Amino acid sequence: MPGDGLPQPDELDAEPIPLSSLQHAVYCLRQAALIHLERLWAENRFTAEGHVMHIASDKPGGRKARGVRRETALVIASRRLGIAGIADLVEFHPGPDGEVPYPVEFKRGKPKLHRADEVQLCAQGLCLEEMTGRPVPEGALFYGETKRRLPVPFDAELRRLTEETIAQLRQIFASRETPKAVWRAERCRACSLLDLCRPKLSSRSVRAWRDGMLASLLDEQGSAA
Repeated sequence: MPGDGLPQPDELDAEPIPLSSLQHAVYCLRQAALIHLERLWAENRFTAEGHVMHIASDKPGGRKARGVRRETALVIASRRLGIAGIADLVEFHPGPDGEVPYPVEFKRGKPKLHRADEVQLCAQGLCLEEMTGRPVPEGALFYGETKRRLPVPFDAELRRLTEETIAQLRQIFASRETPKAVWRAERCRACSLLDLCRPKLSSRSVRAWRDGMLASLLDEQGSAA
């Protein structure tokens, strides 16, 4: 059975923050709120490719090869952080004091300039540390475009960023308020929620919109005269 020998997560006291939302939050807090708070979603080429890539890893199962136990679609959680979700793959490497968990997250494309993928992976490591009582110093991101694993050390800086992201999400979920839109060209153009979010319009104040409309009307009247 998946997770055989691994303590299963207890029921959390409150609704846990989904592990998947952390990736969205690092990319854009508004995107995370639209998806996980307002339940909005839209597919684009990037999300479709990611869905196809996860089909195989989303099936629970386990096997052992060369002393390494591999569990796919493993349910994990942290009561301390109030997070829960499913890890694509967790390898359990043999160590002097027992098995050492090693999470592997599958992503489409190639490594990114931001740390969204790393934060999601680190959160999995934090869950596994709490569940197994063993240190999890590292994990890996497997990218579909490069077909290679990228090792990710769970250093102090990444752990801090991960816990800060969780705290930001918890505040948003508690307030039930979606952050205002901020236009960031590179990220907004690649976002599947661009048409739903409308960041260029939302980022303009009502006064700026009114002044622009008045200026346009005055120009039209001047041209007519």
